[in-house]
Formats: sequence, structure tokens, C-alpha cells
Amino acid sequence: MNRKGIILAGGSGSRLYPLTKVISKQLLPIYNKPMIYYPISNLIMSRIKEILIISSPHHIKLYKNLLGNGENLGLKFSYKIQKKPNGIAEGLILAEKFLKGSNFCLILGDNIFFGKDIKKKFLNASNSESQSIFGKKVNHPNKYGVLKFKNGKVNKIIEKPKSLVSKYAVTGIYFYNNSAIEIAKKLKPSYRNELEITDLNNQILDKNELNIHLLNNEQYWYDAGNHSDYVKTINHVYNYENEKQLVGCLEIEAFKSSFISKKKLLKYINNKSPFYKKLKNIL
Repeated sequence: MNRKGIILAGGSGSRLYPLTKVISKQLLPIYNKPMIYYPISNLIMSRIKEILIISSPHHIKLYKNLLGNGENLGLKFSYKIQKKPNGIAEGLILAEKFLKGSNFCLILGDNIFFGKDIKKKFLNASNSESQSIFGKKVNHPNKYGVLKFKNGKVNKIIEKPKSLVSKYAVTGIYFYNNSAIEIAKKLKPSYRNELEITDLNNQILDKNELNIHLLNNEQYWYDAGNHSDYVKTINHVYNYENEKQLVGCLEIEAFKSSFISKKKLLKYINNKSPFYKKLKNIL
């Protein structure tokens, strides 16, 4: 299946201010890599080569400088400006021309996933004709869209509920069919004047066309959107890499997915920095 990828990397990053005063949130470091490397690596492990980066007019050039056209990694990056943040679901509309009828995976640029067998879960969702989202049990689900269960089955998603609905939050990765774009176009802005991804998901759910997969305790999800979560994310990535394996590494994931040969990769990482020396040792 020729599924494409979309990364939302816009927004003002107000919850991380003043860190984000002069830089896009998704370019801040998570341990030894820019934040956006992690969602890109999730798309690579889903066997997605063509990726659209959506960002603000002020920051789009920074992403172009960082990522280029992706050729060195066997990828193809495109770029799109979002003039102002009008909701996650607007990303589908902005990406319509890029998608050219393809199914796709939308992932938020500040969401970070890693852990045991997570690649298998994402790859299965990517290869399927079905539409899928992922839930994760968290301590404070009411900051997100929350899964509501009835008779052991999800029957609704509630955006930032005031009372406890369940412990399961909807994470920031979504595997959609191209038909989801038409649903997004018909959405009405919420009280926040945004096109809500929860409203889109509920419409697909009502049609019995949405698969909901739950991440387990060894599959980690971080939304690095505020100072506290940002620090927790860095600490966990640091510990995980030093105790287990690299995560969010574009070069290694591209090599594992056969997007790039070992010879080309070694040429690409011919750099004296400690990070690239570490990659050479792994190879």
C-alpha cells in the first residue's frame, strides 16, 4: 500500500514559552535529536517514504534547512504552510493536493512513541486498508480526547471531558483512508474555533470504520507539549537509549526499512560528532 505521511509541526508552542520564543517547538531537542525526528522515525517504521511537513510561515524554512528533500535517507519531504493553527483536522485539508488520493498517516510533531513491538503495531496499521487510531492508559487523560467504553467496546471519544470517562487517551497518530479528507472539510469549528480531530474520529467511529488499538505498558507515548512533560520525555528517552536501544534515529530506521543502503548510510554519517560515531558502531 502506498500510504503517505503528514506531520503537523505548527502552533505557537505557548505552553513551552520562553523555550519557543524564537524556535518551533518541534525543533527543540529531545536528548540527542530534534523532537521532529521521533515522529518521522515512526513514519519510516510504518514504511512511509513521502512525508509532508506542515508548519507556520515563520518556521517552515527551519524545517527545510534541517531535513532538505530527504534524498539522503531514501525519503521525499514536501512542505506546506499553515497560516494559523485552526485545529489538527485542518491538516488533512491542507494535505489534499500532496496526497493525490493516497491513504495516509497523520502524526503530531510533538508526539513521541517508542517501545517493544511498537514498530509492528504501526506497520500493521499502515499496511491495512482500515482506519486506525491508538489509545494509551495515562494518569491524566482529561487533557486529551478520551475513549468512552460501553460493554467493553469504544462507542465514543470525548474531547477534554470535565469528569473521568476512562483512563485511555487518544494518542497523536492516526491512520486514515483518503475519504477522511471529505469528512474534515464538512466539520464545523468547535468552541475553540478549531476543526477538532475528535469530531472527525467520532464520525468514522459512528460508521464502524475505525479500529482502535491500545498501547501496552511497554509501549510508550509522550506528548512533549509543556515543560513538565518535556523534561519527562527527555529523561525517559535518555534512560531507554542507554539501557536498551536508540529511538527516533532517522538513519537507523531508514536503514532497517531498506530505504537506504549501508554504503550510502556510512557516507551520509561521515561526521566526527559523537552521535554519528555511535551510529557507526551500531552498524
